[in-house]
Amino acid sequence: MDARILVVEDDRRIAAAIRRALAYEGYEVTVVHDGPSGLREARRGVDLILLDLMLPGLDGIEVCRRIRRAGDRLPILMLTARDAVPDRVEGLDAGADDYLVKPFAYEELLARVRSLLRRAAGDESESGEVLRYADLVMDVPAMEAFRGSRRLDMTTLEFRVLEFFLRNPRIVLSRSQILAGVWGLDVETTSNVVDVYVRYLRQKLEADGEDRLIHTVRGAGYVLREG
Repeated sequence: MDARILVVEDDRRIAAAIRRALAYEGYEVTVVHDGPSGLREARRGVDLILLDLMLPGLDGIEVCRRIRRAGDRLPILMLTARDAVPDRVEGLDAGADDYLVKPFAYEELLARVRSLLRRAAGDESESGEVLRYADLVMDVPAMEAFRGSRRLDMTTLEFRVLEFFLRNPRIVLSRSQILAGVWGLDVETTSNVVDVYVRYLRQKLEADGEDRLIHTVRGAGYVLREG
């Protein structure tokens, strides 16, 4: 593995432990301990960022927002001890791709890192594959999606969630099925993430007043269907 990972963590003990775990797996790791340094290193080019929420100088939310405003779609995994739903939603709203609450098992951290890197590289897509439903068109390997003639501007995980719906149209999907299909994560620790990403997708799919395509099935989950 030659992926370059930036760790932005002000707790030097935790940062050192994360560095060791990642380096042991073969990743090239850079560690910084404050927000401005993290932003500067991110602009130099990395493949993934592990970003602590509470940082001196600039907090993780602001670092994430500035990276996204600059148009950079590199995967961002946010790390924090704050596990309330509003805190997690704030991180995802800022543009983070995933959220891991401290203390965490390093096996889970590594699994999420591998998953985000695979998706960013498009390793799980078939060459030349195009998915269609209603007026949605998705070019999977190019990571482009359109509603009618309008291009959808999505993060990597938004793209993968929509791809999962497109591969399972008219099927009611539970939150646990979506989590397993997109994140491969434990439903008990991340179930709210599905609701957050469905909200993101609806905002983008309906930005020009189009009809809803992702519907809530109360008590069951979500379904991609017309009408």
